[in-house]
Amino acid sequence: MDEEPANLPIACTLTPAELTAMRDGLLPGLLARASEKHPVPGGFRWRFDPNPTLIRDAAAVIEAEHRCCRFLRFLLIVEPGDGSVWLEVTGPEGTTEFLTMLTAV
Repeated sequence: MDEEPANLPIACTLTPAELTAMRDGLLPGLLARASEKHPVPGGFRWRFDPNPTLIRDAAAVIEAEHRCCRFLRFLLIVEPGDGSVWLEVTGPEGTTEFLTMLTAV
């Protein structure tokens, strides 16, 4: 049975040491590569310039983050041709603040 997103705690299950050790393979490492950041309701949308490994890297980060931050919703948009890649991360109330803190680490 699926859990309701509103019932999931807004917290990362990683310890600060694990987060630091895994930083490059999690959202902070991926988002450091973004060329733009835009607020959206419940979170943010980041734009990335095309890169041969970006989609694979983003998918790996989404998979890892889905395990430790289960309340997050991910939307990956790949524009046609050599267009930009967008990653939108949202969630329930408090997610914007969580993402702001997470990306400031």
